[in-house]
Amino acid sequence: MTSKDYYKILGVNEYCTEQELKSAYRKLARKWHPDVAGNTDEVVNKFKEINEAYEVLSNKSKRADYDTVRKYYNYSSKKTDTASKQQSEVNKTATNPNKSDKQQETHKKADEHNSFNFNFKWDEFLSKYKEYANKYENMYTQKNNEKKAKYGNTKKGKDINTDVEVTIAEAVSGTSKIINMLHTSVCPKCGGRKFVNGSICSHCHGKGDISEHKRFTVKIPAGVKDNSKIRLAGEGECGLNGGSNGDLYITVHVKAPVDYKTDGNNILKTITLAPYEAVLGGNISVKTPDGNITVKIAPNTQNGQKIRLSGCGIRVKNKVGDMILTVEIQIPKNLSNLELELYKKLQEVSSQNVR
Repeated sequence: MTSKDYYKILGVNEYCTEQELKSAYRKLARKWHPDVAGNTDEVVNKFKEINEAYEVLSNKSKRADYDTVRKYYNYSSKKTDTASKQQSEVNKTATNPNKSDKQQETHKKADEHNSFNFNFKWDEFLSKYKEYANKYENMYTQKNNEKKAKYGNTKKGKDINTDVEVTIAEAVSGTSKIINMLHTSVCPKCGGRKFVNGSICSHCHGKGDISEHKRFTVKIPAGVKDNSKIRLAGEGECGLNGGSNGDLYITVHVKAPVDYKTDGNNILKTITLAPYEAVLGGNISVKTPDGNITVKIAPNTQNGQKIRLSGCGIRVKNKVGDMILTVEIQIPKNLSNLELELYKKLQEVSSQNVR
């Protein structure tokens, strides 16, 4: 079986795009399908040939190998054509009974050269080519490893640092955060060797590593403190010359609330009351993690007094804390004349001695 020109079979050139290749294949497949063109041996063989060509050329790896073999075949075919011309000349000379010894020797060499038949199976040749390429690649890898062992030039990849912010509730209860960042890793196709079957790796283009945006799901443990670090081993930059990868360090920033503090699952909050609210009591609105609630202030509430709101704290799994309110009685800075007169009247009628 003579080596086939798959590009010629599909009617495309060797620089055609995937879309052009697919379009040409579809047209030919419809034209030569046995159900359309007739179920003859010629049609069936032609249809098989079209599918064989498309199977090889539509696969990037197979196409690259085929192109290499095809170029070699074309080169060898030219040499064979040249030899055939030389043989033709020799044959003309051979018909001359008065040919010289030198011409006879030329005739003999031409016969030997022409005895080489370039008709071969492409799969067999490709198998030999890959065998040689793998042998070369293994030799390259072995020499590279020997060089590393000799000079000790393996190097661990650099560590990567990034930050993540969590709320106080997330810090107490624990959570998961998704981080999206540029990440460098060893090429999965060539394993960092930069070559595949003796050719430059088509995936990393000979760099040995690839850079891509990667999503990490980071588990934030319950009770994490501000500026704590979480380490993801091996998720840093690639190591050099076979060295181990660096690590990814994530610094956790706990976003402190502006209006309260925490004590475990409990929320500590200060509320301000006007003097008349503390004396007379009443209802005020207080913000909690679950929304605003109405809190009843008892009459004669004192400054610094604690009010506990059960179940209004931070929820962790099946447990929930309380909200503890601390009362702070605040006197307005700008009192009206009427308010001042009332305070004077209160002073006159008051019989209480707070000291």
